Amino acid sequence: MSNASTHKYLRTSAQKAGLVLDQIRGRDVAHALATLRFSRKVIARDIEKILRSAVANAQLMPGFGGDVDQLYVAKCFANQGPSMKRIRPAPMGRAFRVVKRMAHITVEVAARPEKANRNAAARARRTGKAVAPPANAS
Repeated sequence: MSNASTHKYLRTSAQKAGLVLDQIRGRDVAHALATLRFSRKVIARDIEKILRSAVANAQLMPGFGGDVDQLYVAKCFANQGPSMKRIRPAPMGRAFRVVKRMAHITVEVAARPEKANRNAAARARRTGKAVAPPANAS
Protein backbone atom coordinates (compact mmCIF):
# COMPACT_ATOMS: atom_id res chain seq x y z
CA MET A 1 0.00 0.00 0.00
CA SER A 2 1.38 3.39 -0.97
CA ASN A 3 -0.05 6.83 -1.33
CA ALA A 4 1.29 10.02 -2.85
CA SER A 5 0.76 13.73 -2.55
CA THR A 6 1.66 16.28 -5.23
CA HIS A 7 2.15 20.02 -5.18
CA LYS A 8 2.21 21.67 -8.59
CA TYR A 9 3.51 25.06 -9.69
CA LEU A 10 5.69 25.62 -6.63
CA ARG A 11 7.86 28.71 -7.12
CA THR A 12 11.29 27.12 -6.85
CA SER A 13 13.55 25.27 -9.22
CA ALA A 14 13.40 21.49 -9.41
CA GLN A 15 17.13 21.35 -8.67
CA LYS A 16 16.78 23.18 -5.34
CA ALA A 17 13.85 20.98 -4.31
CA GLY A 18 15.76 17.85 -5.36
CA LEU A 19 18.59 18.63 -2.92
CA VAL A 20 16.15 18.46 0.01
CA LEU A 21 14.23 15.48 -1.37
CA ASP A 22 17.47 13.49 -1.59
CA GLN A 23 17.85 13.87 2.19
CA ILE A 24 14.51 12.23 3.02
CA ARG A 25 14.22 9.53 0.35
CA GLY A 26 13.90 6.08 1.97
CA ARG A 27 13.67 7.43 5.54
CA ASP A 28 10.94 6.74 8.06
CA VAL A 29 8.26 9.43 8.14
CA ALA A 30 9.15 10.61 11.65
CA HIS A 31 12.84 10.92 10.78
CA ALA A 32 12.03 12.66 7.48
CA LEU A 33 9.79 15.20 9.24
CA ALA A 34 12.53 15.93 11.78
CA THR A 35 15.06 16.39 8.97
CA LEU A 36 12.76 18.81 7.16
CA ARG A 37 11.93 20.71 10.35
CA PHE A 38 15.58 21.55 11.05
CA SER A 39 16.73 22.04 7.47
CA ARG A 40 17.98 25.51 6.60
CA LYS A 41 16.52 25.39 3.09
CA VAL A 42 13.36 27.45 2.58
CA ILE A 43 11.82 24.79 0.34
CA ALA A 44 11.92 22.29 3.24
CA ARG A 45 8.81 23.88 4.79
CA ASP A 46 6.80 23.26 1.62
CA ILE A 47 8.09 19.69 1.33
CA GLU A 48 7.11 19.11 4.97
CA LYS A 49 3.53 20.11 4.13
CA ILE A 50 3.51 17.75 1.14
CA LEU A 51 4.83 14.88 3.29
CA ARG A 52 2.19 15.50 5.97
CA SER A 53 -0.47 15.47 3.24
CA ALA A 54 0.82 12.14 1.90
CA VAL A 55 0.67 10.65 5.42
CA ALA A 56 -2.91 11.90 5.86
CA ASN A 57 -3.86 10.42 2.48
CA ALA A 58 -2.35 7.07 3.51
CA GLN A 59 -4.34 7.09 6.76
CA LEU A 60 -7.59 7.52 4.82
CA MET A 61 -6.90 4.54 2.55
CA PRO A 62 -8.92 1.40 3.23
CA GLY A 63 -6.74 -1.33 4.67
CA PHE A 64 -4.41 1.04 6.53
CA GLY A 65 -3.27 -0.60 9.75
CA GLY A 66 -3.29 2.63 11.72
CA ASP A 67 0.41 2.60 12.58
CA VAL A 68 2.08 5.71 11.17
CA ASP A 69 5.46 4.43 12.45
CA GLN A 70 5.38 1.78 9.69
CA LEU A 71 5.31 4.43 6.95
CA TYR A 72 8.42 5.55 5.08
CA VAL A 73 9.14 7.82 2.12
CA ALA A 74 9.03 5.37 -0.78
CA LYS A 75 9.48 7.89 -3.61
CA CYS A 76 10.02 11.61 -3.82
CA PHE A 77 10.95 13.65 -6.84
CA ALA A 78 10.71 17.13 -8.32
CA ASN A 79 9.85 17.67 -11.96
CA GLN A 80 10.35 20.93 -13.77
CA GLY A 81 7.19 22.95 -14.30
CA PRO A 82 6.60 25.86 -16.63
CA SER A 83 8.96 28.82 -16.52
CA MET A 84 7.96 32.48 -16.44
CA LYS A 85 10.04 34.56 -18.82
CA ARG A 86 10.75 38.13 -17.77
CA ILE A 87 12.90 40.88 -19.27
CA ARG A 88 15.55 42.83 -17.36
CA PRO A 89 16.95 46.03 -18.82
CA ALA A 90 20.60 45.86 -19.77
CA PRO A 91 23.16 48.48 -20.83
CA MET A 92 23.12 50.08 -24.28
CA GLY A 93 19.42 49.46 -24.90
CA ARG A 94 19.66 45.68 -24.66
CA ALA A 95 17.55 43.33 -22.56
CA PHE A 96 18.46 40.20 -20.61
CA ARG A 97 16.00 37.38 -20.12
CA VAL A 98 15.21 36.28 -16.56
CA VAL A 99 13.72 32.80 -16.17
CA LYS A 100 11.63 32.24 -13.04
CA ARG A 101 11.28 28.50 -12.64
CA MET A 102 8.54 26.36 -11.14
CA ALA A 103 8.50 22.76 -9.95
CA HIS A 104 6.02 19.93 -9.49
CA ILE A 105 6.90 17.99 -6.31
CA THR A 106 5.61 14.48 -5.54
CA VAL A 107 6.13 12.58 -2.27
CA GLU A 108 4.93 8.99 -1.94
CA VAL A 109 4.76 7.10 1.35
CA ALA A 110 4.32 3.36 1.82
CA ALA A 111 4.13 0.91 4.70
CA ARG A 112 7.28 -1.04 5.46
CA PRO A 113 6.95 -4.82 5.28
CA GLU A 114 6.99 -6.70 8.56
CA LYS A 115 10.47 -7.27 9.97
CA ALA A 116 9.75 -10.91 10.80
CA ASN A 117 8.87 -11.66 7.19
CA ARG A 118 12.00 -9.89 5.92
CA ASN A 119 14.21 -11.84 8.36
CA ALA A 120 12.61 -15.15 7.42
CA ALA A 121 13.05 -14.44 3.72
CA ALA A 122 16.71 -13.48 4.21
CA ARG A 123 17.33 -16.63 6.24
CA ALA A 124 15.68 -18.74 3.55
CA ARG A 125 17.92 -17.22 0.87
CA ARG A 126 21.05 -17.95 2.90
CA THR A 127 20.16 -21.56 3.73
CA GLY A 128 18.38 -22.39 0.46
CA LYS A 129 15.30 -23.68 2.32
CA ALA A 130 11.72 -22.62 1.83
CA VAL A 131 10.19 -20.26 4.37
CA ALA A 132 7.28 -22.55 5.23
CA PRO A 133 7.26 -26.18 4.04
CA PRO A 134 4.07 -27.36 2.34
CA ALA A 135 1.51 -28.90 4.73
CA ASN A 136 1.10 -32.17 2.78
CA ALA A 137 4.78 -32.89 2.15
CA SER A 138 5.88 -36.45 2.97
